[in-house]
Amino acid sequence: MPRSKNAKPKGKSARTKITTSKAVKPQARKKSTSAGKSRSEGIRLFALAGRPSQQDFIKVYGPNGPKLTWAQRSEAGVPAEKFQAALAAKHSGR
Repeated sequence: MPRSKNAKPKGKSARTKITTSKAVKPQARKKSTSAGKSRSEGIRLFALAGRPSQQDFIKVYGPNGPKLTWAQRSEAGVPAEKFQAALAAKHSGR
């Protein structure tokens, strides 16, 4: 009896199951580096400031605003906690 075009062949499928010979072990976490801690703190302050765009940094801190670190921005007089208020003051002062 001839098979129809859509009939599946009997037996093993064309796909084969791939197995690994060794079990995959989860890797231990590396100790935190100072760069990772600094990056984490910068991201925290960025979120605290309301996730501003580069244009927002330029409005508040001037042309070098996006290049400054949060510590430098704080020394300039506007810490991350007060960024949105400073942006609103600059925006309304047009």
